[in-house]
Amino acid sequence: MTSEHLIKNHDELCNHGEQSARKNALDIIEEGILRAIPYQETKRLLTVKNNHLSIGKRIIDLNEVANIYVLGVGKGAYPIALAIEEALGARITDGIVLIKQGDTRRLKHIELVESGHPLPNQEGLDASLRIRAILKKAKERDLVLAPITGGSSAMMNILPEGITLKDLITVNDLLLKSGASISKMNAVRKHLCDMKGGRFVEHANPAEVHTFTLNTATPEMLWPDLVNPDPTTFSDAISVLKNFNLWEAVPESIRKHLTQGLQNPAMETPKTITNANNYIHYVADPVTACQAMADKAREMGYSAHILSTALEGEASSLGIFLAGITNETVQRNQPFTPPCVLISGGETTVTIGDKKPGVGGPNQETALGYVSKLFVKSPCVCISLDSDGTDGPTEIAGGIVDNTTGVLAQELNISISQALIEHDSSKALVGLGDAIITGHTGTNIMNLRLVLIERAKEK
Repeated sequence: MTSEHLIKNHDELCNHGEQSARKNALDIIEEGILRAIPYQETKRLLTVKNNHLSIGKRIIDLNEVANIYVLGVGKGAYPIALAIEEALGARITDGIVLIKQGDTRRLKHIELVESGHPLPNQEGLDASLRIRAILKKAKERDLVLAPITGGSSAMMNILPEGITLKDLITVNDLLLKSGASISKMNAVRKHLCDMKGGRFVEHANPAEVHTFTLNTATPEMLWPDLVNPDPTTFSDAISVLKNFNLWEAVPESIRKHLTQGLQNPAMETPKTITNANNYIHYVADPVTACQAMADKAREMGYSAHILSTALEGEASSLGIFLAGITNETVQRNQPFTPPCVLISGGETTVTIGDKKPGVGGPNQETALGYVSKLFVKSPCVCISLDSDGTDGPTEIAGGIVDNTTGVLAQELNISISQALIEHDSSKALVGLGDAIITGHTGTNIMNLRLVLIERAKEK
């Protein structure tokens, strides 16, 4: 069915359950995704006039520039690269940008390579080597423009000696299933790659580097880690693997490399950036996206409350928490009063354990967690989705559920609790008709969530 909405199956998601509330909730969250697409902000930030390139307040005489390289990576890198190409066109000397595998969009002057995510692939490895080679040949009169967004830590990789692609896939897969936060995972990843932890910009020294990124930093992690110094060490990487009981499970080559790094300070990631010509420009962020959602909700007559733009934790537990707030709000008009919309952003995780999981993702588990502890009958809707359009290793962006979903699940013989236990959330949401499909959105500001609570229907 053709739809003018960013959410491709918008109409199908609204043809059952609390239809009016679902439509309103989907319209609100679409506003957040649209505001987070970095194309327009990059266009505003980067302009060319009279052979002078303006990047924010920095003005560069293009007559003085020998080469312009566009090198980057990320699930939201495409719209930034598009804006750069539209501004500079044939002035671009060379360009390689890694995008997520399955994204078929292409550009004229910048090569786009489909890299694996959340697990690396050979195409990403090969392209990463080519990007490093260009960075290393860059000189003082050269300019590097770098679209770097979320997903870069998984998609850009250069293997240390003795480590194979299979080894790297294994350690990443174990980390993803461990329940470790993104900062913990990246402490390991940065010590298994000659591009992360600031090395990207160090390789480009003395060329001028301008990074265009989405501001998704957490209090414990500098971002983007390719162009920022790394506060973590080989010792931290080893501690992460040991604390999550992964040290003996990872390949021997991983243990050997990390142990060597612990003993050899020369292998450590940069703790300061020596390239003085290093600029970082933020072209989207979750705060702006959540505020856009709040503004849209208020336009529609709801009170809007941003709970947090950086909520972390176990995905299903967050859903249960949001259900608890919903129950209290409906039953006691506290801590909020209907009609209201509760908004949050941030990255959640799923702890898999030893049992082989089904298919799903953290946002889908948040939605099912919400249903599992929602007891009120008043119209209320919960949406949780990954802003890039792919939740976990799936082509599903996330899930939408409401106060009727539990009854429908029983009628269809779908066990919500079993789906959570088996981490098989996709099957349950597809069966319910509640899996959200967007395709590649062109951004990646982590997860967006909302709970929409209507006034109780009069009896």
